[in-house]
Amino acid sequence: MIEVHPKVTVLMPVYNCSQYVGDTITSILGQTFADFEFLIIDDASTDDTVAVIKSFKDERICLIEKPKNTGYTNSLNYGLTIAKGVYIARMDGDDISLPERFAKQVSYMDAHLEVVACGTTYSIMGSGQIKKVPIHHGDIKVQLLKKTCFGHPTVMMRKAIFDRFEIRYNPSTEPAEDYDLWVRLLAYGEFYNLPEVLLLYRVHDSQVSVKKA
Repeated sequence: MIEVHPKVTVLMPVYNCSQYVGDTITSILGQTFADFEFLIIDDASTDDTVAVIKSFKDERICLIEKPKNTGYTNSLNYGLTIAKGVYIARMDGDDISLPERFAKQVSYMDAHLEVVACGTTYSIMGSGQIKKVPIHHGDIKVQLLKKTCFGHPTVMMRKAIFDRFEIRYNPSTEPAEDYDLWVRLLAYGEFYNLPEVLLLYRVHDSQVSVKKA
């Protein structure tokens, strides 16, 4: 029997985000592009995160419960190893993907085979602030000289590149594991950011980037 692979793997590591994860999952299940597996990796949460996730009954959800907390980057790398999708769509357990996000990213990457990672413009939830990112590859390369070029949970990546060149996140670079990845991934293709706001980014005191800033 030939195994059927989804077009997209949604890769979402979670840890103690029960307050927000329900809204996040709802935003993913509400995507207009439906051909995806939703890989949620729980890093031994001590709150009700797992219970909230299990309250959703959708066959696309694959919940993995780690018996021991081994860190965010460890979860990402495990997800990259088992993902079946042509594309990897990153997501965090406290943000909101707008309904057309996957459809527009898949359409762009299908039409631009040279692009290995495609992010989007995003806004800060509750503030109305739009975080502008460089759109085209040349501008992205310039920004990478000093800081990250993507909102990490906005990114969709081409999985074949990770498999072919055995690329993974580097745990020693947390909390800048994404910036380190982009710098290395740049050698294998082009980057692009869709200019439209397609993700709402939540800022709160318990998120990893705030705690480790």
